[in-house]
Amino acid sequence: MTQNSLKSSISWWEKPLGLITGAIYPLKALQLFYHNPSLRGYVIFPVIVNFMVGIFLYFGLLLPGLNQINKTVLMLDSKIDEWVANLPQWLHYLEILANLLGWLLRVGLVTGLLLIIGFLLLQFGGILGAPWYGQLSEKVEELQTGQPAVLPPQTLTSSIQDIGRAILYELKKIGLQILIGVPLLLLNFIPGFGTLLFTFGGIALASTIVCLDFLDSPMERRRFRFREKLKMILRTFPASGSFALVCFGLVVIPFLNLLAIPVCVAAGTMFFCDRILLNYSSQPERTTQI
Repeated sequence: MTQNSLKSSISWWEKPLGLITGAIYPLKALQLFYHNPSLRGYVIFPVIVNFMVGIFLYFGLLLPGLNQINKTVLMLDSKIDEWVANLPQWLHYLEILANLLGWLLRVGLVTGLLLIIGFLLLQFGGILGAPWYGQLSEKVEELQTGQPAVLPPQTLTSSIQDIGRAILYELKKIGLQILIGVPLLLLNFIPGFGTLLFTFGGIALASTIVCLDFLDSPMERRRFRFREKLKMILRTFPASGSFALVCFGLVVIPFLNLLAIPVCVAAGTMFFCDRILLNYSSQPERTTQI
């Protein structure tokens, strides 16, 4: 068997296997923390930061949001009851259907609220905890590769460039969300199929942003451009897809997400070392750009 045919045969079975291997990286990260107690010190401060941000978000958004959802559903139930009361007796079975739809609406709104709060926690907690997450990622990379982590030059000029890159990275993420999110929002106005597309598209978009964030530390140390980061996610699909979905699920579960973010940062670095680093190392050296 030639090298090319061997490579193609490996890629054939590796694709479906990637769905499983990508999803278990958070478990691998927990195992890494268990066997390397020195890593736990890099988790304490981010967890404290996440806890403080979480208190603000949950008390500032969750409780008022749940109260508003309850008022909205009760108002709709009242209007539907009035409408059903004016129907013929044989159509009163619609009240059962209306109650079922009201329950589904409540579940959907509460789920959406939790997704939004978890996503905000990731964004704010990630920015505030960035110094510790960066150090955690460096240590995980050293353990995974057996070599010192690649570090960018530490000069005044490079520090200013880093600030510019960080701001531009956030702006490009916002631009990506607007570029894809607005058409998805418009699809939501199409009953049935449009709402389904909006739901799955929204989860895919949010998972992509989550994947970018958790893979960002090792890629940013190598000065990957934003477009290259997206390409690396596409090249490692479906492993990157299952990894992103699991991490997204972890960061939107209340209270669990306070601990899940540093775990997913470590998992993202492990994913990068296992699935991206070798491919990147074989490419020609690139110039650093913002």
